[in-house]
Amino acid sequence: MRLYSYFRSSASFRVRIALALKGVDYEYSAVHLVKEGGQQFAADFRALNPAALVPVLDDDGAILTQSLAIIEYLDETRPQPPLLPADAAGRARVRALALAVACEIHPLNNLRVLGYLSRTLGITEDQKNAWYRHWVETGLETVEAMLAGDARTGAFCHGDAPTMADVLLVPQIFNAMRFNCRLDHVPTVMRIHRHCMDLPAFAMSVPAEQPDAD
Repeated sequence: MRLYSYFRSSASFRVRIALALKGVDYEYSAVHLVKEGGQQFAADFRALNPAALVPVLDDDGAILTQSLAIIEYLDETRPQPPLLPADAAGRARVRALALAVACEIHPLNNLRVLGYLSRTLGITEDQKNAWYRHWVETGLETVEAMLAGDARTGAFCHGDAPTMADVLLVPQIFNAMRFNCRLDHVPTVMRIHRHCMDLPAFAMSVPAEQPDAD
């Protein structure tokens, strides 16, 4: 198994956590999103993923893209420990929490969007960072309400074992910290984040621990 990843990519970070939780060994292939104009635009990588995005997972010739699809694939092909609950309502809740990050926060502050704001629309660095912080802070406030207002929230987002929701949440918090976002308004989110980071699977997957970290 080979993972095409960039150390700072939160989508790649998600898949690294899932692989670590599953105890899956893999080869790491770095794809730098900034150097050389962005290695993700190279023809050989675009042959793997026409969208020119990481992560890409090659599982013995099965080429998989999109982090949530990869995580669910891993859960189906390597079911222990499960990253989705056994009951339909629980699975829907975990997916909703994960999608609150993947669809409502991340697309508004990923590298492509920030680059467009700067290069095409000509906004200043301060304006770009204000955009980033606004969408991260308001998005996490929604996640906080989803977690704090539901009795199914436990030590983790759903109960007392990590699920796909935690796998999505932790990388977003790392991004928020990197851009100095406010986090004091999301105490449940931060409690769960701290609990996740006590687990080796999360700690070993952080950007600073990756072979391409610079």
